[in-house]
Amino acid sequence: MPPPADIVKVAIEWPGAFPKLMEIDQVSACACCGILFNARFIFLYVLRKSLCFFFLFQNRNEIKNGAILRLTTSPAQNAQQLHERIQSSSMDAKLEALKDLANYSRDVTFAQEFINLDGISLLTQMVESGTDFGDMLSFTLTAFVELMDHGIVSWDTFSVAFIKKIASYVNKFASDISILQRSLAILESMVLNSHDLYQKVAQEITIGQLIPHLQGTDQEIQTYTIAVINALFLKAPDDKRQVKMETPEFTWWDFLIQWCSLESAFLLQHVIRAQRAINNEMAHQLYVLQVLTFNLLEDRMMTKMDPQDQAQRDIIFELRRIAFDAESEPNNSSGSIEKRKSMYTRDYKKLGFINHVNPAMDFTQTPPGMLALDNMLYFAKHHQDAYIRIVLENSSREDKHECPFGRSSIELTKMLCEILKVGELPSETCNDFHPMFFTHDRSFEEFFCICIQLLNKTWKEMRATSEDFNKVMQVVKEQIMRALTTKPSSLDQFKSKLQNLSYTEILKIRQSERMNQEDFQSRPILELKEKIQPEILELIKQQRLNRLVEGTCFRKLNSRRRQDKFWYCRLSPNHKVLHYGDLEESPQGEVPHDSLQDKLPVADIKAVVTGKDCPHMKEKGALKQNKEVLELAFSILYDSSGQLNFIAPDKHEYCVWTDGLNALLGKDMLSDLTRNDLDTLLSMEIKLRLLDLENIQIPDAPPPIPKEPSNYDFVYDCN
Repeated sequence: MPPPADIVKVAIEWPGAFPKLMEIDQVSACACCGILFNARFIFLYVLRKSLCFFFLFQNRNEIKNGAILRLTTSPAQNAQQLHERIQSSSMDAKLEALKDLANYSRDVTFAQEFINLDGISLLTQMVESGTDFGDMLSFTLTAFVELMDHGIVSWDTFSVAFIKKIASYVNKFASDISILQRSLAILESMVLNSHDLYQKVAQEITIGQLIPHLQGTDQEIQTYTIAVINALFLKAPDDKRQVKMETPEFTWWDFLIQWCSLESAFLLQHVIRAQRAINNEMAHQLYVLQVLTFNLLEDRMMTKMDPQDQAQRDIIFELRRIAFDAESEPNNSSGSIEKRKSMYTRDYKKLGFINHVNPAMDFTQTPPGMLALDNMLYFAKHHQDAYIRIVLENSSREDKHECPFGRSSIELTKMLCEILKVGELPSETCNDFHPMFFTHDRSFEEFFCICIQLLNKTWKEMRATSEDFNKVMQVVKEQIMRALTTKPSSLDQFKSKLQNLSYTEILKIRQSERMNQEDFQSRPILELKEKIQPEILELIKQQRLNRLVEGTCFRKLNSRRRQDKFWYCRLSPNHKVLHYGDLEESPQGEVPHDSLQDKLPVADIKAVVTGKDCPHMKEKGALKQNKEVLELAFSILYDSSGQLNFIAPDKHEYCVWTDGLNALLGKDMLSDLTRNDLDTLLSMEIKLRLLDLENIQIPDAPPPIPKEPSNYDFVYDCN
């Protein structure tokens, strides 16, 4: 009988005694030893990876089995004691007190008690005084960060002197790593949580002072530095939201490229956040420099095309010119206007636009807006051969399997923005970092060029039509996502990953993953497997017996162990007799029953043995045979001392014959071949039976049987 859910087993420690394993009732909040959760003087806290958490009567339900609890004083008493100890004149005692304070401050109950004692003010005074350094200062800043993270105290209460002191630790390049890390974290929180503090911090810290911290080797420092830069950008007014560098030659790309190879978990998200915050002037500069910025992508993605804008229409004309080399145009006479319109419509249809008359209308939807047209033009100009091949290849097809380039490019651009989360607010919890986007000045456009060629390839592999457009896009998205999960370091590596993810490979992966899903381990599926398995085993048994009926040629070992003779054995069609006999040479086909003189009734067979248990393997010197022969040997024992010894030609025939003989004797077929065949056939049968249940959740338990009706008047009386 399982123990009650309210009872947890924990280890309890207290000074002067050995730890004991005890049970705690979380309902009545007492231990079997009589320890009670008391609001004044007795508390317990759990020791987990050096982290301490107080457990009171209110949060006792958070205690888990296996926790280590230590009897200690209440958070209020601990807070009072540490408040006094950190003011000690003894440096060693003060250091130990600050270390404990940094540890205890993670607990919100203790933090509330310590803050009530004006502990935050005490810590800020200690920092402003400048008398602490090294580990003492590090623990002080750690405790401060932990206490402020609980959100109990407002950030607007801190003085300029405190901000200057924290900024000075950041400006000291030889500062201790832990102190620098805590100082950067404090500055980021100040900027993000208070507009007034942003202005004060911005006066003390510049981008130029932060950049040297990105040139080090400590990834945590680099990440915290980028976080501060992001915060300064996000909170800066629009007119000041730009990078001020020491020299005009120092571009934003130079700033990014210094840490493009870092593989910190949050790095890419920080880059996106910083770039999105740049104003239009800076974004224009980045565009001129051909630097990838997600800010630009977002702007272009949300920009609708104006059908009346001649500059935008010229881009579409350029796509048509490159594809069809349309340099000569009809004369601008009244008689040729209709002919020109007809020619344009024909070419736009070949380019795969939805609106053949005015393709500019295809780009009015946002997203992807003008970003899709930018990508198409980049592909046409920088990968001209691939562009022309895709357009002409699909425009000349008449079997309804053409892939529409225009529509595909628009939908693909929209998909890529969704995958890379362009246009979404930054997330601190995201841990995606794709270093390949920092290996090319126009990496997003190159990313698109690779993916549009993948889409065309997948379209052909699927032999898709326009009705299958959404299915193709789903497969392409899966191919891209799977390639990105490998974190390719360059675009070439990403391209090679995609080459291994063909449509056939995706189908295999889907099949494998589906078999490993929880649905296939649920109770209804397992019951279905149990029901089907006997049928599958009977099918395998019949196949094995049919193979025995066909017969097999075996090698025959003479007394000198020379393999110069053969013999043939086969089962009679009625499965009652084994026919066998010697052969001079290996036969080309089946050997008739009449030519096999010897017979062995199946009813006389006593047992089938394999390997070392075979009589011909036990003879003197036989064990010296190589391992291959030993693994292919099996024998039929009949009467008192009769035996029929076999050496199978290969492992497959060995499995077929041992399975077939065991089936004749009514025993289980235990070979590896049977297990593989059973798994394969069982898997196929399960999938076939579940086809009608696609995307339907299978319940873990059968539905309840309804109550009996109040009467059976609805039953028809045949009499």
